[in-house]
Amino acid sequence: MVTELGHFAVILAFAVALVQMIVPFAGAHTNRKSWMAVAEPAATIQFLLLAFSFAALTVAFVTSDFSLRLVVINSHTSKPMLYKITGVWGNHEGSMLLWVLILALFGALAAWFGGNLPDRLRARVLSVQAAIGVAFLAFLIFTSNPFLRMAIPPLNGQDLNPLLQDPGLAFHPPFLYVGYVGLSMSFSFAVAALIEGRVDAAWGRWVRPWTLLAWTNLTVGIALGSWWAYYELGWGGFWFWDPVENASFMPWLIAAALLHSAIVVEKREALKSWTILLAILAFGFSLIGAFIVRSGVLTSVHAFANDPERGVYLLAITAIFMGGALTLYAARATSLEAKGVFGLVSRESALVANNVLLAVSCFVVFVGTIWPLVAEMTTGRKLSVGPPFFDMAFTPFMILLAIILPIGAVLPWKRGNLGKAIRPMRGALFLAVAVAALVWTLQTGRSAMAPIGALLGVWLVAGALTEVWMRAGRGDLGSKLRRMRNLPRADWGKAVSHAGVGVTFWGVAAMLAWEIEDIRVALPGESYQVGNYEVTLQDVRRVPGPNYVSTMAVMEARRNGELVATLTPERRIYPVAEMPTTEAAIDNGVLRDLYFVIGDPQANGGWAVRTYIKPYANWIWAGAILMALGGTLSLSDRRTRVAGGARRSPAAAVPAE
Repeated sequence: MVTELGHFAVILAFAVALVQMIVPFAGAHTNRKSWMAVAEPAATIQFLLLAFSFAALTVAFVTSDFSLRLVVINSHTSKPMLYKITGVWGNHEGSMLLWVLILALFGALAAWFGGNLPDRLRARVLSVQAAIGVAFLAFLIFTSNPFLRMAIPPLNGQDLNPLLQDPGLAFHPPFLYVGYVGLSMSFSFAVAALIEGRVDAAWGRWVRPWTLLAWTNLTVGIALGSWWAYYELGWGGFWFWDPVENASFMPWLIAAALLHSAIVVEKREALKSWTILLAILAFGFSLIGAFIVRSGVLTSVHAFANDPERGVYLLAITAIFMGGALTLYAARATSLEAKGVFGLVSRESALVANNVLLAVSCFVVFVGTIWPLVAEMTTGRKLSVGPPFFDMAFTPFMILLAIILPIGAVLPWKRGNLGKAIRPMRGALFLAVAVAALVWTLQTGRSAMAPIGALLGVWLVAGALTEVWMRAGRGDLGSKLRRMRNLPRADWGKAVSHAGVGVTFWGVAAMLAWEIEDIRVALPGESYQVGNYEVTLQDVRRVPGPNYVSTMAVMEARRNGELVATLTPERRIYPVAEMPTTEAAIDNGVLRDLYFVIGDPQANGGWAVRTYIKPYANWIWAGAILMALGGTLSLSDRRTRVAGGARRSPAAAVPAE
């Protein structure tokens, strides 16, 4: 009964979304306030209906209701409860229900907290948001219905994909979807502004918190996915430039550019057309990501579905919304007059350079991702674009970005003096060069990757701290510390995020430059040397799990004769899914990770083992955590939140068109 109600709730939500799409839009066009007022309750009702539907599907998974086809395909009675719950979104249909739920949630949040928006703008924003909801609800109902029944329910299910039965990946999709779908709100604001033909400082202030919320969650989602790939897949890497990884990275890059560009609109009323274009492209890359993940046109371990028919629908949705928005942009962009004039040396120019580098780097990732598909369609040949291309084509833009980021943050608005701006940063520059020289000296005979990573990492972190110190003004140490403590949270958030980029830079460079890898066949009881550690394969045994059987190795690592860690890497077999997984065993540390993997048995009675020493690996994800923390700090600032500006009078609420 509950699942039927959940199904009906989705259909009712579709009907409500249609009303929300049409009535407020017509009301904004004809200036009928009663019609515009329909948007708020419609957005709330749509969210509540989809929340109930999602809860009904969750109940079906928790109770192992095998009359539901989706539960049969993605669950099993012996599966741990955590993975019964996460199995709700660990498949195409359930994840699409989560997608439309988050889409409706953002619309409801705009209705609840957008009271300071002009009535017409708010009505149009919620109408555009509902139009996106209508498209995806139609896709869900007609091609991806999660509530389909089985004619004859089986006694048990087929189990969830074993790769998804992991805490890291269990929570990775919700964060990622909040980021993906959250960019729809920036898109809705952009389209609504184009329809009105007006973009001003208030618009920049309104659109920034939505973008910041999406970008922060996207950061967490990407970090969780990278962490999962690092310890779950057993290959020892954190990023492979996989098409699905790239699908989440591209909107992250454009959203980062949009965040910085919106600041220019808010502070100086410049870059209006460019900011609108970024808002459209950010959500456009989210739609492209959905197509890549769910169409099956590009192969990936992360992909949800392999259904070209569904891919056609998603491609049509992308074409309609992106084509419509870009057509509207072409018609209206010239009317968005930029008021702010700025010099070549100014914070605006630095932010323009920031935007160009982020946009071009996103384009590089996009070309590398879709080129195999384009080549196959045009030449019939199967090509592969791997990490070497991305490393060579993408890295230079990130290096340039890291160089200008601290300088751009301290440049004054409108016009400035480069020498004067750099003068307070000399200490940070000296420290960065000194650390890079020290790293170069200590690693004589190796590549320049680690010294460059050290230079950029320290430059970004020290530059962020220097900026905060400068904002505290002049005076004695006590007064400066008090002023630093009272700085707006948005300033602290920016500094923490920029420092996080520096920490990640150093982690990536150090791990890639100094990693030690050893692959061999080892007999039980045999010891071997890897770097400064003596590793011993003590034993290999069979261990039963809740819904799998594990081949577990016991391995010891000693340094100078002292036991450092005893680790138990595994190879698991899930009998129901008939699928193996690799569970790496990792001894995490601040300065290094010991990373052990057990492979297949060999003819001589030995076992294939892989041993890695990964310097500063955890700094990669520590930097991502700092970036997300910085975004959260900025979002908590009153000035950044929706409706953070001064309240408008009723007379000013509806601008003349």
